[in-house]
Amino acid sequence: MESTATKTAEGEAPPRFTHREIMVTMSGLVIAMLLAMLDNMIVAPALPTIVGDLGGLNHLAWVTTGYILASTAATPIWGKLGDLLGRRVTFLSSIVIFLIGSVLCGMSQNMGELVGFRALQGLGAGGLMVGVMAVMAEIVPPRERGKYQGVLMAVMPVAMIGGPLAGGFITDHLNWRWAFYVNLPLGIAALAVCWFTLAKLSRGTGKARIDWTGAALLTIWISTLVLITSWGGNEYEWGSATIIGLAVLTVLAFVAFVIVERRAAEPIMPLAVFNNRNFSLAGALSFIVGFAMFGGVTFLPQFQQFVQGSSATNSGLLLMPMMLSSMAVSLAGGAVISRTGRYRALPIAGTVLMAAGLALFATMDINTTSATTSLYMVVLGAGMGCLMQSTMLIAQNNAPLRDIGAATGAATFLRNMGGSVGVSLLGSLYATTLTDSVTSHMNPAAGASGGQFEVAQMTPQALKGLPETVQHVFQQAVSDGVGEVFAWGAAVAAAGLLIAVFIRHVPLRGFDSAAKPDAAPEGTDQDTPAPATAG
Repeated sequence: MESTATKTAEGEAPPRFTHREIMVTMSGLVIAMLLAMLDNMIVAPALPTIVGDLGGLNHLAWVTTGYILASTAATPIWGKLGDLLGRRVTFLSSIVIFLIGSVLCGMSQNMGELVGFRALQGLGAGGLMVGVMAVMAEIVPPRERGKYQGVLMAVMPVAMIGGPLAGGFITDHLNWRWAFYVNLPLGIAALAVCWFTLAKLSRGTGKARIDWTGAALLTIWISTLVLITSWGGNEYEWGSATIIGLAVLTVLAFVAFVIVERRAAEPIMPLAVFNNRNFSLAGALSFIVGFAMFGGVTFLPQFQQFVQGSSATNSGLLLMPMMLSSMAVSLAGGAVISRTGRYRALPIAGTVLMAAGLALFATMDINTTSATTSLYMVVLGAGMGCLMQSTMLIAQNNAPLRDIGAATGAATFLRNMGGSVGVSLLGSLYATTLTDSVTSHMNPAAGASGGQFEVAQMTPQALKGLPETVQHVFQQAVSDGVGEVFAWGAAVAAAGLLIAVFIRHVPLRGFDSAAKPDAAPEGTDQDTPAPATAG
């Protein structure tokens, strides 16, 4: 085992795993992936009730954003720790942190506590997500990775189906706090399985030269950027001193981060990987996927519960067409990649389908039926299935093996960053549009019907107790809000097509071609893009 660890640490090819060994290891990865993905999906249907119980519509997006922000900032750190200390110890540590955060979230007494503890959860989740992908990259060569990664990507739609159903059931029949406590049994199972299945992995270099300065600067510029997108036009005017000050701090921290990373012996995010054209394009596309995907999943239940009258349980069930579509396309795409070695068509098709799905969502109004919404979800789900594994595969295939953990962390970071900025920016847009619409229409309706309420405290249950005229005004406001959200999401997804078409086909390498520390895929290198080929 010592020789294996040494070779892997130096960047040489990791040991060959048999199919049986891969499947045993994958059992732990699947549970861990399910744990990370279920959490956000379980919480989503409970958000209206949580906001109504703890108060604060303006903090709605932060229940998700705080989680994503912490996960995003921690992801590159976990990736680098995995390279240096080994996957097993970092992976198990991330599970423990996640479970502690889950317990504290369930005990929250106000919105501030919940957001803070969600951030702690996010710290652990960052290690789960990057750990799963980095372990997969260590035990399976890229040419064979498609079929295995397709199974992992299929966990996402399964979690997205089961999560909202579980979250809705918990919200309707138990208490929203159990949406967090339910993580404990699954987390303990993941901890037990991964303790044994990851024992064969390399132990890393053992030289924990963590770039803490870079990590601190990374956290600063991510946090300030998200604050700008969340507060701008909501808490503060875009031209206010606060927003301008945050923008200046973001730029300064980002520039300092780049300088530090270029000089660091063991950078949190090795910037050299961005010299590769395909890696940079895959990273940019990952950002767009996160922006559009998290935006759609976060705000669609608002429309289903407030406008279409679905219960929390049913709104989770109604997401099933999107998840089944995503799962089917992900599995099919993985099989095609493993059989043909071709992948270039997937990101192109994915961006087209995702943009089309979000554009269709933007056309919904108070008369849109659940059946119509389901058809739109099939389109969006197909786009998600095309993009989720193809972007990661392209990024990993164009990174040196010695940096596979950090490169995986960088790609995951960009996707999570897109989600963090997307949910924050779209959440601010939603809250502003909703409040403005209610303000402009509510006074005459309230005066005639006697309906009085606080927008920030509104829940689907409370809405049903108001006069019909008032219900109509609020439902129209919600429809206006999510319409704006989906329109902007569609525009961002469409921009992804301009990126996807420039991705060039580079043959998927095996471990033999990755044996050298600085090895790049055949037909390319770290600085010069490979000639474009069909595929």
